[in-house]
Amino acid sequence: MATGLSHGVRRTYWSILGLQIGLMTQLALVAVGLGALVASSVLAFTVVKWLGVLYLVYLAVRQWRSAAMDLESELDDVPVSTRRGLVVRGALVNLTNPKGLVFLLAVLPQFVVPTAPLTPQYLAIGVTMVVVDLAVMGGYAALAARLMRWLKTPRQQRAVNRTFSGLFAAAAVGLSLMRRAATT
Repeated sequence: MATGLSHGVRRTYWSILGLQIGLMTQLALVAVGLGALVASSVLAFTVVKWLGVLYLVYLAVRQWRSAAMDLESELDDVPVSTRRGLVVRGALVNLTNPKGLVFLLAVLPQFVVPTAPLTPQYLAIGVTMVVVDLAVMGGYAALAARLMRWLKTPRQQRAVNRTFSGLFAAAAVGLSLMRRAATT
């Protein structure tokens, strides 16, 4: 949503693409068993967790410092992230979140029939997850575009930037407090 507010709905789709790349990468890791390693290894889990915390703190600082736009004036001079930058940022958000990997490890086995070929099952699950996630993220992007109509002054933009900065920081704190589930 922060990307939608700062870059508009069309550019947000590049960030959403990155989120999907991250999600599919995590699904592939679970499918080949590396997700189990992260879930069962204290060191691997801790490394991924703290990389995620650092990345969220970086996003919080970046969002706090981002310049407020005056949407009532010309937008031609506003610096815009590249498409590639938006894709990479979206992918990193998902890839540095061990909760996504742990969630997939916890949920996917319920939907996989071990005696049937695994590849088609994981493909079907992956496509379903991406379609649902695209619908949800598309809704967020559309909501952000509507909100942008009301947030026209630099002061209002700054308030939004600081709000999202606080949300990123809160997510970093939440992630830092997350503990690995006990394995039996």
